[in-house]
Amino acid sequence: MKPIIIGIFASFFFAFTFILNRSMDLNGGSWIWSASLRYFFMVPFLFIIVIARKNLKPLFSEMKKKPGTWLLWSFVGFGLFYAPLCFSAAYAPGWLIAATWQITIISGSLLAPLFYETVLTEHGPKHIKGKIPLKGLAMSLIILLGIILMQLQQASELTVIAVTLGILPVVAASFAYPLGNRKMMDVCGGRLDVFQRVLGMTIASLPFWIILSIYGYFTVGLPSMGQTIQSSLVAISSGVIATILFFQATDLVRGNMQKLAVVEATQSMEVLFALLGEVWLLNSAFPTPLSWMGVVLVMAGMVLHSYISNKKEAPVGRKASA
Repeated sequence: MKPIIIGIFASFFFAFTFILNRSMDLNGGSWIWSASLRYFFMVPFLFIIVIARKNLKPLFSEMKKKPGTWLLWSFVGFGLFYAPLCFSAAYAPGWLIAATWQITIISGSLLAPLFYETVLTEHGPKHIKGKIPLKGLAMSLIILLGIILMQLQQASELTVIAVTLGILPVVAASFAYPLGNRKMMDVCGGRLDVFQRVLGMTIASLPFWIILSIYGYFTVGLPSMGQTIQSSLVAISSGVIATILFFQATDLVRGNMQKLAVVEATQSMEVLFALLGEVWLLNSAFPTPLSWMGVVLVMAGMVLHSYISNKKEAPVGRKASA
């Protein structure tokens, strides 16, 4: 249960991303600065944490071994995840982006065959190619059904542009984030803690953010003070606190694709937190009874997902916890 609880806390802080990104867009801020400023602000906070833990040298030593790999998967896990998410905020409300983002629940499960997991056999630990957790995937579909109900009334009022530019980039991001995260877990192999890994990925993604910010400077100019402040809040709440919590939760179940899918499913709580946050902070419409039915389904799906993940299995062929 510990990884699930950590994942839910992470989803609470992740929800600030959708709320603040929408707020910045409504105030005339460009998605380019919403995306790049977050990672620029994350660097000093993470540096302080890693230096305080005296873990900076091992991180740089690890990054020097495979710099190209770090650049590639950090670009995928952070760049191709957050830039599309901020881009979508210009075309769709935060609740819709948060709801669409829950496709990552299924995306993470579908990525299982690209990785290996550890099973315990009578001959000792064995690495086998991961399989799509069909039972867990069924529970994910219950969660997604709840999300659809939550947003059904508002979604019927969206334009084609909002659907195309507000949803499709988020779908792409939903695959990029778990892919980059899992690949970097494999690359690190447990040699780095979660703080080191997040800092390393942030540093390795900086070339992309620098290029994007240069483009932003020549196309939309410098960001306003308000957008800068809100981006710093996103960096702290979502970029540092939520990312570290989420990566910590995934590290606890590393090597077990079914439990990893459960942790990734905790992100469904972002919809509830983002919806309530927009009602409170941005004066959005209060959810309808149909939306609250969706909330109940999301909760039920989470409980069933957790139950299936933690069912006892036979001693031989039992999946090993990381």
